[in-house]
Amino acid sequence: MLGLRTTIYKVGDIEKATEWYSKAFETKPYFNEPYYVGFNIKGYELGLQPEETPSLEKTENVVSYWGVENIQETFDRLISLGAIENEEPYNVGGELMTATVNDPFGNVIGLIYNPYFQLKD
Repeated sequence: MLGLRTTIYKVGDIEKATEWYSKAFETKPYFNEPYYVGFNIKGYELGLQPEETPSLEKTENVVSYWGVENIQETFDRLISLGAIENEEPYNVGGELMTATVNDPFGNVIGLIYNPYFQLKD
């Protein structure tokens, strides 16, 4: 295993989702086609794929957590952009904080403040 490379979110309207994720992650996609939109988030891939049958009912059995410096500020900003609160920021031990929101397309986006995390080869 080489580590996490890509998180894919399935969306009903890829154009609206591209616009929303561009604002939410404060970056433009490096790849933008009707069948896939790719964002480079500090070396990690965030991908959008169109759903054949759009649904706002998505499973929460796997959640990707995106690292942030200020979890409350990021959480509040995503809510202001139209995300829906799923789990407010809370302490999970030590200085670790996590939170989740649902994007406007039903996907769960995890946020984590983890000052202990370091990439390793």
